[in-house]
Amino acid sequence: MARTSHRTAARAVEAQRRIREAGERVTTPRSAVLAALLAADHALTHHEVEEALAPVTPVDRVTVYRVLDRLVATGLAHRIPGEDRTWRFGANRRGPGGAHAHFTCSGCGRTVCLEETEVPAAVKVPRGFVPQRIELTVQGLCAACR
Repeated sequence: MARTSHRTAARAVEAQRRIREAGERVTTPRSAVLAALLAADHALTHHEVEEALAPVTPVDRVTVYRVLDRLVATGLAHRIPGEDRTWRFGANRRGPGGAHAHFTCSGCGRTVCLEETEVPAAVKVPRGFVPQRIELTVQGLCAACR
């Protein structure tokens, strides 16, 4: 139990450090949401973030939405579109702009970051087209659904 509370405290300190380094004001909701994303082993939906915060630092739904949007805007987190039209959020472990691929399970919908898989810096597009962002998502079955 002490080990878990130590890890929780360490994540909170890490979240506060990242927020400060991004030039943002450290607030309890921002720290709690980013710490929840850092603790997760997969990208979380808004509802999953709320559930993760409930026992520790209850934050209302609208505040969670606003904090997630702010973390994405500052590059501390990223937003991943789901097949079910639900956004999922993950901490940017590589720092702002750290492009990487994702794996989404076709069975359970769980999305995990593939930190070691590089996203191409550029792709060939038709003449006159201007790419703005490249997203790479691998779909398949996770170990539990396999």
